[in-house]
Amino acid sequence: MEKIQPNQAFKWGICLNIVYIIAEVGFGLLIGSMALVADALHNLSDVLGLGIAWGADWLGKLRPTLKRTYGFKSSSILAALINAVFLLIAMGAIIVEAITRFGNEQPVQGVTVMIVAGVGIVVNGVTAWLFHRGQQKDLNIRGAFLHMAADAGVSLGVVIAGGLITLTHWEWLDPLVSILVALIVVISTWSLLRDALNLAMAAVPNGISTSAVEEVIEHYPTVEKCHDLHIWALSTTDVALTVHLTRATSANNDRFLEELSQKLRQEFGVTHVTIQVEYGDYQALQATDNTY
Repeated sequence: MEKIQPNQAFKWGICLNIVYIIAEVGFGLLIGSMALVADALHNLSDVLGLGIAWGADWLGKLRPTLKRTYGFKSSSILAALINAVFLLIAMGAIIVEAITRFGNEQPVQGVTVMIVAGVGIVVNGVTAWLFHRGQQKDLNIRGAFLHMAADAGVSLGVVIAGGLITLTHWEWLDPLVSILVALIVVISTWSLLRDALNLAMAAVPNGISTSAVEEVIEHYPTVEKCHDLHIWALSTTDVALTVHLTRATSANNDRFLEELSQKLRQEFGVTHVTIQVEYGDYQALQATDNTY
């Protein structure tokens, strides 16, 4: 099966969810279901999140400029961070609203809730599938995938709540499900927020061990030791590395740089490698100067 490009995934995901949101809000207000309205608000936040992620994906493909020599790649990190924060704020508002509904329950048509939420399982499930392949290597895409996958699970919970309300007439299940919806989303979003914050603070990306990188460099032929090793994310898919190292020889220096850079790219997925080679002349000169 041909891989779906992010641009197409974002476009179809946004269109499907906008149509579903309109239907969900309409039915939710018509039958007085806070669970449906809460789920629709969450879906609206996801559409906005998909739009932000789509914009960041587009910006990341623009060519570098004299002022922005890395281009706009870091916009994908900002998009992941904005999406996580926005989701947490939206879920907080839903929880507050749901709490106010306790003790003031209104009759809910459980069957209608089940039908509308059942459609949501299909819409959100299909949208999550569109982002499934890309989410393993891109935090920006992963944010979109997690939102849609969580929504599919949430819609399943709403279907179950609708069935229980139909059988038991326990109207308090509707705001309770709203709170559970929000808590599930908060839990699924927390790791996204943590990872996005780490990348925004130039932390070493997940899946890369600084000590492992240092070991590979120091055990490479002719390398004596390394220092000033820095690894950080340029975007949610691009990793940069800079390092100073000393060699025992200056022979074949260009070939040495190319082969070591290629090894770091292959083993750790680093896309931008900068290596500064030193030979100890400066330290030797300092030692000589200190004798006077």
